[in-house]
Amino acid sequence: MRRFFRTVLDKIPTAVIVVDQKLRVRFTNRALLDFFGTQKRKGEMRDLISCDERAKVCGTGERCRECQLRRLFLSAQNNKGAAFRRIVVNAKENGARITCPFRVSPMGKKYLVAMMESAHEAEITRELYTAQSIQQKLLPPPHNWNGTPYSYMYIPCRAIGGDLPDVYQLEGDTMGFLADVSGKGISAGMLSAFVKAGWNKSDSSPSQALRGLNSKFQELNLDESNYVTAAAIRIDKTARQIRYSLAGHNAPMLLKSGAGINEIEMNAPPVSNWIPDFGYEDQFISYHKGDILVMMTDGIIESKNQKGEIFSLERVEDLLRKAESAESFIESLKATITSFCGTFSDDLTAIAFDLQ
Repeated sequence: MRRFFRTVLDKIPTAVIVVDQKLRVRFTNRALLDFFGTQKRKGEMRDLISCDERAKVCGTGERCRECQLRRLFLSAQNNKGAAFRRIVVNAKENGARITCPFRVSPMGKKYLVAMMESAHEAEITRELYTAQSIQQKLLPPPHNWNGTPYSYMYIPCRAIGGDLPDVYQLEGDTMGFLADVSGKGISAGMLSAFVKAGWNKSDSSPSQALRGLNSKFQELNLDESNYVTAAAIRIDKTARQIRYSLAGHNAPMLLKSGAGINEIEMNAPPVSNWIPDFGYEDQFISYHKGDILVMMTDGIIESKNQKGEIFSLERVEDLLRKAESAESFIESLKATITSFCGTFSDDLTAIAFDLQ
């Protein structure tokens, strides 16, 4: 019968821990073990939460006074009844702090039982923090010390974003890539990870890399609601020429020059199942030393304020006209759009290059 009840408790999503009057752990169910990332069902409390206290006896060290789980049970003992407290724990991977509500009740005269009803939701939150940390590591470094100088901003509207910027070097030239996947949140994050893995950095031609990504996308066999808009460039400093290819109209490119703002456009479908065998092509545009090249996702242009007004391409162009460098443009763009919108309903990403 004991094994039967243990099996039942292991199946429920509520985290359960039982301690005796000496605060030794006598039982934990699977939800709680998964939450704390341990396999020890019984023992001292530090075996459960994996603290760094080195005292010989659990509960006697300096850090034990601040142990939130121990203080919760002590509060219940002192009150001779129930106790409730929100406990802050760290995420397993990146140390993000998550607040979890625990409720303690007496179980007879010998034991206390604590339950956290939102253990499953807290675990999902912790996994989101971990995924967010992994996605941050997919971003390019903040500056380019070997090739064309650049600056960028990346503001996901949720914990997991669907935009993917990248800058890298190939054969002495600077390559830029910016993708915007359909959807938001976890599904968008998974698709952006696929794009990161599927993008061939060894392709010298932006259009060839897009064709390769499109071919790999077909293997996913997704429905037509899933797609990726993208822009890819190669900056040739020797010829002062930009080689580029676009997939979808949602990745506009702007070039600031002495004659004003040039909007670079190309009629080509997104990476999708819409036109599986579409042949992306490269085009070329010359630039002058001191020009600024901008790549951005449509979230910037289409962001709205509380009045329903969109940020608009015109505001972006105005900021670009006034910018003295790629870095100053990105800083102005981030400050202006944050002030204009406050909150965002889409991911915002932009990369700016100081052309030499």
